[in-house]
Amino acid sequence: MNREIIIKDTHRGLWYEDGVLRRLLEAGRYELPADRFGWTGRRRGHKVEVVLVDVRERDLTIKGQEILTRDKVAIRVSILVQFRVTDPRAAVHEVENFEERIYSDVQLAARRSLASQTLEEILTNRNRLSEDILRDVKETAFRYGVAVLRADVKDLIFPGNLQEIMNRVLAAERNSEAQLVEARTKAEVQRIENAAKADGRRLDAEASAVAKRLAAENDAQAQQIATDAEIRSLKAREEAAAAYTRHPALLRQLELETLRDLATSANARIYVDFNGKGKDDYADASA
Repeated sequence: MNREIIIKDTHRGLWYEDGVLRRLLEAGRYELPADRFGWTGRRRGHKVEVVLVDVRERDLTIKGQEILTRDKVAIRVSILVQFRVTDPRAAVHEVENFEERIYSDVQLAARRSLASQTLEEILTNRNRLSEDILRDVKETAFRYGVAVLRADVKDLIFPGNLQEIMNRVLAAERNSEAQLVEARTKAEVQRIENAAKADGRRLDAEASAVAKRLAAENDAQAQQIATDAEIRSLKAREEAAAAYTRHPALLRQLELETLRDLATSANARIYVDFNGKGKDDYADASA
């Protein structure tokens, strides 16, 4: 009697006949001879067995490993490992239990990394431990069909008195960082203010220079206009003089018009030299 099995996309199947791996089953529906022992049976006289392997990404937590640093400080460390099976055949055939193997490989990698660092180095660069573990484990796990995606340090636990000291150190570091940020902010604000003031002074200087230039241009233009007007006035006078020279009657007419205008003023005085004897002999007449 045959039995149908369905392999989901999350798994792969290893098909064995008489203990020999014959093929890798992808996701799909398959017929398997069934007996009372589960997914085993006989096919043409051969015993058939299918082993399912989960190929999804999974997490594995290595908890509370107490490890000595290079300067002999005991630290308890917890590590989160993310992995997935990429080669189901190797994962089943190369090691007895690939999850237990990952666990032990990460333990050993963490011990090697922490034993090479002092406490101060660990505190100033916690990422180094994760990077060391991942680099150490990744290549080894690949040989038994597992891809290690991440190996992050979840917790670092120090001895009680050291924990209190470290808390104080971390608080001091945070305070120092805050002060540094504040100082940098103030310096940046001051720099911006100084730049704004410098720009303001530059703009004022440019505006003053433009105003002076425009004033100078206006003065020059006004002077030019005055000069042109004076030249025109002189030319007009020159032309009038020439006209009076050519036509004496015009000059006489101008004199008479001037006398007529003076006659309208009660305070005007005209001195006429009738006999040419001098100023004492002038008679005054009121117009």
